[in-house]
Parts: sequence; structure tokens; C-alpha cells
Amino acid sequence: MPTVLRLYDRLSGLPQGRRAFSFLFGRKAPYFATIRPRFTELRPNHAELVIRKRRRVHNHLKTVHVIAICNGLEAAMGALAEASVPAQRRWIPKGMEVAYTAKATSDITCIAETDPERWLGDDPDVPVRVRALREDGTVVVEGVIRLWVTDKPAR
Repeated sequence: MPTVLRLYDRLSGLPQGRRAFSFLFGRKAPYFATIRPRFTELRPNHAELVIRKRRRVHNHLKTVHVIAICNGLEAAMGALAEASVPAQRRWIPKGMEVAYTAKATSDITCIAETDPERWLGDDPDVPVRVRALREDGTVVVEGVIRLWVTDKPAR
């Protein structure tokens, strides 16, 4: 089992465990800490986290800034990738395509999903579907983050 998934599984059963995991994940990639993601679900090929609507992530309209949302989507994708990639493979993001579909007027749930068979296929391009939802279920951002997945070099 990948290290990130093992840590999530171990901590999520403890009081405040998901909060601790979220903090540690933010320390691994410090720019994720700026949005203070709160992971709510992590399993192979699926990750969810919440970004609280607070002043630090507001834009001039006092809604959650789309770049903060994209940061959340990338954090969800990164956790999904770490929880899903086979041990003999490695990944790196190669692009993000998103559409802004509504104002982000509440806390935002960021979701990343992909298909299990894509990790072992011959095509190194692995699309991860991402979307961000308001508390009322309205999609505010949706798109795809493309990963480049290859075998690790022989040691």
C-alpha cells in the first residue's frame, strides 16, 4: 500500500486524524498549506478535500478565488496519484484544463477521480477528472489534470 494511503488510513481512524493527515500533507508540499485543505476521503483513484471559505482565500468579490480552488484540485489529484500509482511507476503533472462554471460562495469540496486501468496502460498520459462543488452541490470548477506516468528507472 502506498505510504500516503497508509498514513491516511492509519490517522483517519483517530480523533482529529484526518485533520492531522491534512496538516502533514500540507507540510509535504508547502503551497498546499495556504488553502488549509481538509481531506475527507482518500482511496485509490478517488480523493476529496474541503477548502473553507475564509478571508485568506477570497477574491475581490468575497468568493473563494479560483486559483485557491485550483490549488485544492491539485492537492486532491496529488493525494489520489500517491494513493493509486503502482510501486514501479512514477507520475508528474503535465497540465491542467479547467472551466469556471459558478461563483464559489461557500466552503468548497474538491474531488479528483480517475480510472484504475489507466495507471498500467501503455499510454503514459493519465487524465484525472477534477471538480469543485459548493455546499449546495453546484459545480463551480470542473476539468482535467493530465499526469505523465512512466516506469521508474532501474537502479
